[in-house]
Amino acid sequence: MRYWWVNQNQTFRQETEGGYLWSPKRNKNGARNPFYESMREVSPGDLVFSFQGTYLRKIGVIQSHGYECPKPAEFGSTGPNWDNIGWKVDVIYYDLSHQIRPADYMDVLAPVLPERYSPLQANGRGKQSVYLTELPQPFARTLANLIGHQVQVLMQSQSVAEPIGSHGQGVIEWEEHLRQTIETDPEIGETDREQLVLARRGQGRFRDYVTRIERRCRITGVNRSEHLRASHIKPWRDSGNAERLDGENGLLLTPSIDHLFDRGFISFEDGGRLLVSPVAHAPSLTKMGVSVDEKVDVGPFTEGQRGFLDFHREYVFLERRRS
Repeated sequence: MRYWWVNQNQTFRQETEGGYLWSPKRNKNGARNPFYESMREVSPGDLVFSFQGTYLRKIGVIQSHGYECPKPAEFGSTGPNWDNIGWKVDVIYYDLSHQIRPADYMDVLAPVLPERYSPLQANGRGKQSVYLTELPQPFARTLANLIGHQVQVLMQSQSVAEPIGSHGQGVIEWEEHLRQTIETDPEIGETDREQLVLARRGQGRFRDYVTRIERRCRITGVNRSEHLRASHIKPWRDSGNAERLDGENGLLLTPSIDHLFDRGFISFEDGGRLLVSPVAHAPSLTKMGVSVDEKVDVGPFTEGQRGFLDFHREYVFLERRRS
């Protein structure tokens, strides 16, 4: 179990009533933000302290890993912002029966404040630049002692959440919006329109193009076509129409490996080394045929594949990226 702090002054009502956290993927200037990168490493069962208006108002139990999702409509737009894609995490929030104001307890909090990425200033006021940041255990336990039994019980629990099985409703709606956009675009011919929709499920012309480059699952070695899926490296939902049909934007993977790759639990370096997310459940990966105790080299990729893999590592893989 890991512990997190979220500053929700502007989005407190929307996020707590909706049961989620949401952040952009990058700053407006395109730079990485360490507090948005934190969204890539939360796990089901982690606890998050919700801070709003100088008080800790709620405690949240994380229900999912981070996943791509458009900016929620309730943030102020007339509908989901299909062009503003960020990270979303599902959360169950509980009202704190004893809401504390950290500024009143800095005599005990100051000695355990994290040296880097602290959510609080020295006077106990929240740092406006911080969205989501990890808390060291001594700091989290000090907060729990101040709040009382309600949080202490959650900290002692070992199974407070089960991972949800999908990317969430927002992703389903996003992909459906993209499909409808393709099917109603008068500039796309009927045949191309059909192939773009089929490519969403790794079928049609896209699969044919992938099989000209890939012959087997890179992890398991399975080479029977009936047991392999054509998986986009840069997800279909993030790709342009040409990229959706590009064979170099694909790998042939067995269904379990496809799931791990699609959800960002694994990725690959350009040279072929397997990357395993720090939030991946190692025993499950082992049962799926992924070695987590030794270096795995799956072989070289084409130049085109390497370009798509760069996107996967930057925007899909569940690991905080350092600048």
